[in-house]
Amino acid sequence: MSVGDEVRTEQEKPQQSLGTSAARNLATTTKSVPQMQEISSRWLLRMLPWVDVQGGTYRVNRRLSYAVGDGRVTFVKTGDQVTVIPAELGELPALRGYDDKEVLDELARRCEQREFQPGAVIAEFGGPAEEVFLLAHGKVEKVGTGPYGDDAVLGVLADGAYFGDRALLDPDAVWEETARAVTACTVLVLPRRSVDQVAERSATLRGHLESRRSVPEQRTNKYGEKEIELAAGHSGEPDIPHTFVDYEGAPREYELSVAQTVLRVHTRVADLYNKPMNQTEQQLRLTVEALKERQEHELVNNREFGLLSNCEYDQRIQPHDGVPSPDDMDELLTRRRASKLFLAHPRAIAAFGRECNKRGLVPESIDVGGNRIPAWRGVPIFPCNKIPITDARTTSIICMRTGEEDQGVVGLRQSGVPDEIEPSLSVRFMGINEQAIIKYLVTAYYSAAVLVPDALGVLENVEIGRWG
Repeated sequence: MSVGDEVRTEQEKPQQSLGTSAARNLATTTKSVPQMQEISSRWLLRMLPWVDVQGGTYRVNRRLSYAVGDGRVTFVKTGDQVTVIPAELGELPALRGYDDKEVLDELARRCEQREFQPGAVIAEFGGPAEEVFLLAHGKVEKVGTGPYGDDAVLGVLADGAYFGDRALLDPDAVWEETARAVTACTVLVLPRRSVDQVAERSATLRGHLESRRSVPEQRTNKYGEKEIELAAGHSGEPDIPHTFVDYEGAPREYELSVAQTVLRVHTRVADLYNKPMNQTEQQLRLTVEALKERQEHELVNNREFGLLSNCEYDQRIQPHDGVPSPDDMDELLTRRRASKLFLAHPRAIAAFGRECNKRGLVPESIDVGGNRIPAWRGVPIFPCNKIPITDARTTSIICMRTGEEDQGVVGLRQSGVPDEIEPSLSVRFMGINEQAIIKYLVTAYYSAAVLVPDALGVLENVEIGRWG
């Protein structure tokens, strides 16, 4: 008998038992609830202290502070040419509050573009400060003389920063530190002589600069707040100073933001296919999960109240070597007291782990709700995949103090909204339309507030793609 005959004989044998495909028609399968890849750990929502905002708006009252022009300057790039947006020159302390568009346009046109290679000295300590430098792209180190005569890095500047602005008000200003390019830098330079030439023809600019020079410097503490007059260590019967604590005249108010969607479920599905799992319940569960993911994304990235956008410029630091090193994490911690947590993209946490491995360091881990979370100096580093990664493979690491009592960062919500299923999250029945489709309005209200500027810090431009 040939092989072919054997195969045909085997196929022609009568079936002796029920096949599995037919048996499944009568079997009750063991099944999971619907799964969803989008669900993340959402540590920010879990660790942020939430404040109930019954009026829909949260006002942050602060002690009066004097603005010192610590914003960032924005540029426009066309090919290899970079220009500054004229209105952005108002970020310079000497031009703060000046709004003559034609004059600002003229000053923007007089900015000269210069390129510096890594290691080049842009401004040298002790030299006359006759120009304002606007850093369009690159990184610059501010280098001063240490206590033992060696060079000490005083800070790192990156895209959007400026330095030398005292030159516009003080003709005798000198450089108090050396500015040295760390990477290739594109810089716009605004000479003082150009500002003086424009001021000769513009009475408004001339008057503005003169008023800035003549206004007496307000007495402030190191945080820029109006100083409270005190006396200490005195003896006898001297006059005790009189004082009061002044408040900001127009404090910032945070309105609750909203995320919404309309969930639709056909009545036929809800009526006939509700066993063993409730179809409407599962649809709502996954919709709520997606809504919470969007909520965390907004708390990180929203331009109005998101953490990355609302961090003050003087609380933003740059990594000294690009990668997130233990030194950079220490610097981030020194900017605030009682830091409660770090937030970092998982790939940034991995990059930090590689740097620790190079130095022979083993970061500790702590237990948070039964989860082992990596920590640095006792502060947990929570993963957050909502922190963006740029095309240049850089990201940010957030450090913050939380809670109202500690003047930290707080989440805002309003509990007790109609048809609430969780605090500040509701599901409202909207009726059934002519196509027999049930509709539910799913709504979440939320926001976040930074009570004082040093509650929130960001390590920017962190490289995550460097190995070895």
